[in-house]
Amino acid sequence: MPDVSDLRKGIKIKIDGQPHHITDFSFTKPGKGQAVYRCKIRNMINGNSFDKVYRSGDKFEKAELYSKTHLFSYVDGDEYVFVDPDTYDQLYLNEDALGKQRYFLIDDCECEILFFEDKAIEVALPNFVEKEIIRSEPGVRGDTATNVTKPAYLDNDYEIHVPIFVNEGDTVKIDTRTGEYSERVSKK
Repeated sequence: MPDVSDLRKGIKIKIDGQPHHITDFSFTKPGKGQAVYRCKIRNMINGNSFDKVYRSGDKFEKAELYSKTHLFSYVDGDEYVFVDPDTYDQLYLNEDALGKQRYFLIDDCECEILFFEDKAIEVALPNFVEKEIIRSEPGVRGDTATNVTKPAYLDNDYEIHVPIFVNEGDTVKIDTRTGEYSERVSKK
């Protein structure tokens, strides 16, 4: 087992049988006594965060995680089906596992799926995807103030805010990490 002196921001550890991610880390050495390692830790399964203090000499267990590329295939009721491109095995994930990222899935989109003890715990999409605007109000003529936006809707009723020059039928690039509009894409 590694010693707490190996702890750093970004390391993934196992606490009570679940994977956790260290989001913040500080080390203090008082004049007398043991060194103190203060960590902000986020549970990678349920997203809960908490603080934990380790003293020098404590041990921790590393989380055994691995990631694998899968292709998004289709939606089957409440489940999203991903296919392993090497073995063609299918992986079924529900809406809770995907969270807001389910709105940005495109057929045959490559996704990195993070596994913990053979269970998918996180899905990482490409940073940007292109989606078509299905519904949007026309921009108001003369409304040219800087950064004026209006609501627009994708094919799955996800609402994003786009500049007033974006219309229905336009294709836009969306940042999957934030869920926000990035730019309009010109289709030729």
